[in-house]
Amino acid sequence: MQIEFARSDRSTLGIEWELALVDHASGELAPAAPEILAAVEPDDGTANPHITAELLTNTVEIVTGVHRTVGSGVADLARSLDTVRTIAEPMGVDVMCAGTHPFSQWFAQQVTDKERYATLIDRTQWWGRQLMIWGVHVHVGVEDREKVLPIINGLLAYIPHFQALSASSPYWTGESTGYASSRAMLFQQLPTAGLPPQFQAWANYEAMVDDMTHVGVIDHYNELRWDIRPSARWGTIEMRVCDGMATLEEVGAIVALTQCLVEEFSTTLDDGHEIPTMPPWFVRENKWRAARYGLDAIIIRNASGDEALVTDDIRAMLPRLEPIAERLGCLEELRCVERILDRGASYQRQLAVAESSGGSLKAVVASLVRELRDGL
Repeated sequence: MQIEFARSDRSTLGIEWELALVDHASGELAPAAPEILAAVEPDDGTANPHITAELLTNTVEIVTGVHRTVGSGVADLARSLDTVRTIAEPMGVDVMCAGTHPFSQWFAQQVTDKERYATLIDRTQWWGRQLMIWGVHVHVGVEDREKVLPIINGLLAYIPHFQALSASSPYWTGESTGYASSRAMLFQQLPTAGLPPQFQAWANYEAMVDDMTHVGVIDHYNELRWDIRPSARWGTIEMRVCDGMATLEEVGAIVALTQCLVEEFSTTLDDGHEIPTMPPWFVRENKWRAARYGLDAIIIRNASGDEALVTDDIRAMLPRLEPIAERLGCLEELRCVERILDRGASYQRQLAVAESSGGSLKAVVASLVRELRDGL
């Protein structure tokens, strides 16, 4: 099977941000997406390309166009967010974002009426119905298909950095899970989700897709929902590991970090050097540590097994990326990564709100709504 990789300009970007819809009075998830999506349809009745449906009717996804800078991509998100909020608020519906909802029950949610979602639920049953989760996906353009897999293999060493910075799902159906990101654990139980294999050549990736299609695991390569994957249709690498981010500023920070790392690795290949990688068993352990402990995780840094606190490793790598960020026009957004470290990630803020309000998870939802509306 041949998979064509579309042409895209180097280090251009696109962002997908999944947003939860909640009832203003109760804080429970609200099945308001169909009404919102109908309101944003163009006059010709086609779907709005920037505000779209997701698996559950309690969710809308806002999607940017192609951008060269993080700032313009975030501004694109802000416009779509304003549109959604303008429609939702008169309905008594608020908008928030986190990896999971603190207390709503998965079995009370409605699945969006689309064939691909019906197929997913039919196959995955009880496990698939539990996917009451939200994330942020970042696409970065790669100009040469032969660079894609080496860059993805290099990015796998940074899974814990992204996981810890974005972790925002300490609660699940009303319980404190003890994990910074319960979403990471929930999503990877799908047979086509989780960490990608470390392919050495594009032909190896094509052969794997051919095998998976032949035996009926997937009908199309886009059904491989890996944490990082090639997005051949758009000519990008897609970073999908992150929990839903609570604010536009935090989304911008994650996008800038992704764009800078992809550009750094692309330059490494241009210079004739190899991108450092880690054994799959270290990558898997790192993901679990970051999901469990968040910014307190001690991670494996390299193939030699050296370890460090993830926050220390993030602070150490930011100065290295600053010249790249300056060239790409995202220096301010990259510096917001350090603000996450200083202020705490969303999971830490949620736990603090619950503690200060006598354990009220409704207060946690209110704080998430407020953060998305007003920032931090």
